[in-house]
Amino acid sequence: MTLRAALLQQARSCAALGSPFMEMLMTALAEDWPDDSALGRLCAGWKGDVGPGGASLPLRIAGGLHALVLTGRAPDLAAVYPSATAPDPIFRATVLEALATHEAFLIDWMQRAPQTNEVRRSAALIPAAHLLAARHPLPFVLSELGASGGLNLMFDRFALTAGTTRLGPPDAALTLTPQWQGAAPAQSALRVDERRGVDLNPLDLRDPAQALRLAAYLWPDQPERVALTRAAIAVQDAEVDKGDAADWLERRLATDRPGQLHLIYHTVAWQYFPPLAQARGTALIEAAGARATAETPLAWLGMENDGGEGAALSLRLWPGDLRLSLGRIDFHGRWVKWNAPNLP
Repeated sequence: MTLRAALLQQARSCAALGSPFMEMLMTALAEDWPDDSALGRLCAGWKGDVGPGGASLPLRIAGGLHALVLTGRAPDLAAVYPSATAPDPIFRATVLEALATHEAFLIDWMQRAPQTNEVRRSAALIPAAHLLAARHPLPFVLSELGASGGLNLMFDRFALTAGTTRLGPPDAALTLTPQWQGAAPAQSALRVDERRGVDLNPLDLRDPAQALRLAAYLWPDQPERVALTRAAIAVQDAEVDKGDAADWLERRLATDRPGQLHLIYHTVAWQYFPPLAQARGTALIEAAGARATAETPLAWLGMENDGGEGAALSLRLWPGDLRLSLGRIDFHGRWVKWNAPNLP
């Protein structure tokens, strides 16, 4: 895939995810991209898939530009961010000037993959946890794979409006309000005894530089995402370890946890693990599931792309290796189609 094709594909994705500004920016970059520049040559020589399913160069470029705005490095660019109008000549010229003036910054920025921590994905985690707690009224141990900054490790401190039902604590740090289809599970008592995650490059949101990387990948015309992220950061106190997910998971599963429900989960992360890591992770979880008892239940929850609308929500639960489809959710958690059965 060429960079221009990748930019146009990303433009379509941004439009579908409710960001007209990002659609406009991606389209303008596709039409005006400076091939004859150091930045252009870097992208032209990039190894592998440069599109949204690979290295995501369009998002890296957009994230770098947004970082320039957030840090005040490019005041002229900030003056046209965000704009929901068609890309007029002033906007195009300002973006091109930023690409040229801040080329060294952008080249350095693009060496690291995009990282997001979409808090609205907890709209899948919250009802799933309540469903599990109704069957197993035990404290939870949480293990998140691909946890980024660990914001979705705090889902029990968030509230969810699911149709006419509210799930979550009365003093919730934030409230998620997706478009909801289907009946919500009954609210159960949730208690988390331990929460921990793993990521190849975890974000320490106490570090301003790393917090900037998270903020830069929030799209400029979606202030709700910014507000929710800030609210989640304010209560984030979970540890996210740096490392390989399978190695980390092997250590996490080596100890049985009597009287606790161990919930392993990932949201749009499993697909990025190499096939061998996926196979090893599956084997580790299944082996631990085979040892599970009513006193040491194990659950594996996935929110992943399966080629359908949004992401599929799948749950495996031991003992018994129950396999359930819980429904579907928008990649950014804007809607949920919940069709989970009652657990036997």
